Amino acid sequence: MGIGARVLAVAEGWVGTPYRHQASEKGVGADCLGLIRGIWRELYGQEPEAVPPYGADWAERSGEERLLAAAARHFQGVAGLAEADAGDVLVFRFRPQHAAKHLGILLEGGQFLHAYEQAAVIRSALVPSWQRRVVGVFRFPEM
Repeated sequence: MGIGARVLAVAEGWVGTPYRHQASEKGVGADCLGLIRGIWRELYGQEPEAVPPYGADWAERSGEERLLAAAARHFQGVAGLAEADAGDVLVFRFRPQHAAKHLGILLEGGQFLHAYEQAAVIRSALVPSWQRRVVGVFRFPEM
């Protein structure tokens, strides 16, 4: 089984996990980064680096591309959405003047999985309004 299929199998178990800022515990709570961290732990056993505390507005205040930089350190870059496969990590930027601050997992059938604020880990359609916000695509490393 390839890495994409393994990611999808693990990710499905997170559906319905309540949204909790800075959390990363399946069934208990997760934000978008926590979802990716939890999937990583299930695949590899431990996280590649410690994540410092962060506020909900960290990307607006710092302006640093922390998510893109961390993704580049630990994942394989993919040329873009057209080259993406199910199981890849999508990085989103909500506003052009701010740093990227949202993550999801590409699913089959034009959907993605993400921790949606004020809700839970859900499947959403990757409609054009989401597609144009994708600023990075990354693949989990082979084990």
